[in-house]
Amino acid sequence: MENDAVTLCCPNEYCQSANPLTHKFCQQCSTPLPKRYLWAVGSDFSHCQPGSVLSDAGARYLVIDKSILLDIKPGLLPEIPELDDLGKIRPYLKLITYRLHTPQVYGVLNLSDGQTKTEILLLENPPLIVDAGITQVNLCISLNDYWSQASSMRQIHWLWQMASLWQPLALEGVASSLLDSSILRVEGVIIRLLELRFDGKNSPTLTQLGEFWQQLLPTTKPNIAPFVQQVCDWLIKGEINSSSQLIKILDQGLSQLAKSQTTTIKIYTKTDPGPSRPRNEDACYPAGDTLITKPPQENTLAIVCDGIGGHEGGNVASNLAVETIYKQIKELTSFPANNIDASLLLSDLELAVATANDKISQRNDNEHRQGRQRMGTTIVMALPIAHEMYIAHVGDSRAYWITRHGCHQVTLDDDVASREVRLGYALYREALKHSGSGSLVQALGMSKSTSLHPTSQRFIVDEDAVFLLTSDGLSDFDRVEESWETEILPLLSGKISIEDVAQRLIEIANAKNGHDNATIALVHYHVEYSEPETIITADISHLLSDTELYSASDDTANPKTQVSSEGKTARLSQLPLQLFIILGLTLLAGLLGYWFKLQIKSPTTIISSPSPFSSQAPPSTRPRTLENLSPNWVIQAKSPIILNKQPFPAESFFQVQVIDKKANPNPVDNPDVSLRVCEKSNPAPKTPKIKIVKLEFSELQALAKDISILQSDQPSICE
Repeated sequence: MENDAVTLCCPNEYCQSANPLTHKFCQQCSTPLPKRYLWAVGSDFSHCQPGSVLSDAGARYLVIDKSILLDIKPGLLPEIPELDDLGKIRPYLKLITYRLHTPQVYGVLNLSDGQTKTEILLLENPPLIVDAGITQVNLCISLNDYWSQASSMRQIHWLWQMASLWQPLALEGVASSLLDSSILRVEGVIIRLLELRFDGKNSPTLTQLGEFWQQLLPTTKPNIAPFVQQVCDWLIKGEINSSSQLIKILDQGLSQLAKSQTTTIKIYTKTDPGPSRPRNEDACYPAGDTLITKPPQENTLAIVCDGIGGHEGGNVASNLAVETIYKQIKELTSFPANNIDASLLLSDLELAVATANDKISQRNDNEHRQGRQRMGTTIVMALPIAHEMYIAHVGDSRAYWITRHGCHQVTLDDDVASREVRLGYALYREALKHSGSGSLVQALGMSKSTSLHPTSQRFIVDEDAVFLLTSDGLSDFDRVEESWETEILPLLSGKISIEDVAQRLIEIANAKNGHDNATIALVHYHVEYSEPETIITADISHLLSDTELYSASDDTANPKTQVSSEGKTARLSQLPLQLFIILGLTLLAGLLGYWFKLQIKSPTTIISSPSPFSSQAPPSTRPRTLENLSPNWVIQAKSPIILNKQPFPAESFFQVQVIDKKANPNPVDNPDVSLRVCEKSNPAPKTPKIKIVKLEFSELQALAKDISILQSDQPSICE
């Protein structure tokens, strides 16, 4: 709806002019006018006349319909909820890496009705459909309502997305969101959640997920209905007992359906030094102004790097990264798609990034570069294989996924603002206002790969799409979000060539930003799909047990081998489980015998220390330290400390409950640690109400001088 009396304020603090709601740019200063539509959690404004404005320390939120609002003063920081009570917003913050599917907290709206004050949680990026003239804004259609209209490939793809979301949502206590048809929405290919629903006392199970999926069977495509029915049966009976197993089975279905999908991929890159830089420190693969098409080419890969270090060698670092990673990844694209293990391929991408990092870091060391003199680079790369897209990145170079339905940033910048949100310290809009919010927290070459945390992701492509990789020369100031509809969307309808799109994006980067080099890579998927006549099948016999799956994901060795050719030995996952057990027991017996022999010959020999964060306590003869922290150990505060913004006095005691490697999006060397706050039985100074404190291991390391690990013979109140 449109209300001529309501205007949209320019976000430029030096302008703040009022503009008609339909304008995209300020009529005074040409600043883009963001349309931030919000979803009010648990509230219904249907009693308010559409077009009315709600007061929040001044008229600010325009009522569009029911629980949909528009912020007409987007340049102002929204009111922030008290972070002392993180219960209702913590899952949103911790799940920021999944914002492709989940909304984020924008702020709160405080409304007063006489003596009653109501705080309403506002979510940004909800699943909405907005027409060009904003005369109408509606929720995206629900999964249930759109299910029957989707292709068989799309139906399995939606289930695959839900399976991929199950574990991260369960860890934050909001897996119930995937069992509520009212908040499960679809935006084209993407599953979107309207809001997060908190689990009750009993967390939902995969059995319940199977029962929920069974409701979709009557309108499931006939060629996949037996497959979906079998998956539901296995879930309900408990034969599938982890989301990892569920994803592998759904991958079987997608691989079979992909045989009925013809995909043509074009990759084109372009790089420019920009109007204000003396030279180009960016690098890309393929080289700028190069077009690669698959088929006929077999190998396809896109890389964008943004060098750091200025005259100190940013261009050297970016080119070295491209050269190293290309050599590492080239062999992976030469194998048939059905011979690639997705989880291991993601690990290999991260390993390639780590290898490039160590090469740059070693060169810095050899040239005695320290601090700001060290050269480095960001990186974002895309590896398209059949119906899948693999993305890996470090730094603030970004990847966007553009379809006919929307433009989504699929990478999360490795900057201070994003880190503050992920740790639960601030809302994103608030974090952006902090000094240094855009400063990078990691890049290639700054240190050894043991402290590097690359991110890798996998996406299923079942419709025409463009993946845009870009350095911040273009992405800064939301230029991609501002221009994708006019500049990139026509590529999907064949109205413009990929070369012309790249040229226009570089022109926009130079004209509207111009402060940096600009480099982009466009990966254009053209997809043709026809329903297969055959019925697809599911096979559970070769899946590893849940315990083995977790063991493999916990392995810090980063296994190198991901693929095998048809003529090579069968893949690891296809070997009989009994053979693994026999080999494991034999090896264990041999190691124990060798160790016992050493102990007899040399009683003073020290056994090699266990890996950090092991699930079992190390031998009692080894001092307990942060580096070998284990469950049930006790931590004592030597001086007043703050954990998750909760103050604790000196002499406070905490018992380690859980060291959870999987709850954290970072690699396993920085897991989430849950601490129980120990209290004396007699009255003590008042402490925060929470009994469990959850934080990252790196936060404990930062407090190393203020805490101590009690040894096994030291008493504590945690006993």
